[in-house]
Amino acid sequence: MTAATTTATHPHHLDDRTADVPGPLARLAAIGRAELTLMWRSKLVLFGALVTPAGFAFATRSAVEEMDLSDTGLTAATVVLPSAVVFALIFVVYANLVIVYVARREELVLKRLRTGLLADRELLAGAALPALCVATAQCLVLAVTVSLAMDSPAPEAPHLAVLGVLLGMAMLTVLAAATAAVTKSAESAQLTSMPLLLVSMFGSGLFVPFEVLPDSVAEVAQRLPLSPVVELVRGGWTGEMGTGAVVEALVVAVAWTAAGAWAVKRWFRWEPRA
Repeated sequence: MTAATTTATHPHHLDDRTADVPGPLARLAAIGRAELTLMWRSKLVLFGALVTPAGFAFATRSAVEEMDLSDTGLTAATVVLPSAVVFALIFVVYANLVIVYVARREELVLKRLRTGLLADRELLAGAALPALCVATAQCLVLAVTVSLAMDSPAPEAPHLAVLGVLLGMAMLTVLAAATAAVTKSAESAQLTSMPLLLVSMFGSGLFVPFEVLPDSVAEVAQRLPLSPVVELVRGGWTGEMGTGAVVEALVVAVAWTAAGAWAVKRWFRWEPRA
């Protein structure tokens, strides 16, 4: 019997094999479950994800309460709230994923998985899933906690806050992979991720709002990676962010995300660095 006859006689064989191949969502879920298991086993990662953002939010509140915000149109709550949310994104998504990507590369996990059905983007996205889920929960918890503690009203434009968080997650995932590309080991990940952390903390309105900075400095600061996220989340609470400001924030956020994606495509390594 020829191969053509066999195929014609038993066409369901090919269908069975095709049916056994997991789809993209199933592949992402499988990687995500594995990463979630590893996350729960690491006390250091859990501390950084669950405790550190709250600690920085408390430090921000202490600093902001000593500022004179009378001429800025802001309140202590509208400064601390977006800062708390962005701190969750920084530590849960960015700082954590730099370590995850480097560690999996050095352990040859990425190289082995890449020989299968997984596309490159699926590998990176699947490894990020647990961090993104935890970050979402942290953002909600911190937003509610800070709102209650500082007697803040409900957000006036919640869709802007949600948009800011989603953009921040996408941007920081890509920037984490880009940072991992220039990081030699998991131990050095804390050093290579430090520049973005420091620039964001002191230049993106987390500790010092743009409104209290000199105009020339504020204009530069608003172009930093996390500045549009801070502005969108703050605009979500105040409801005072105009269409032009929203579009400008979107352009800055998308530009940084695109630059990070280009860097990942060009320099990300799938096996240990020499």
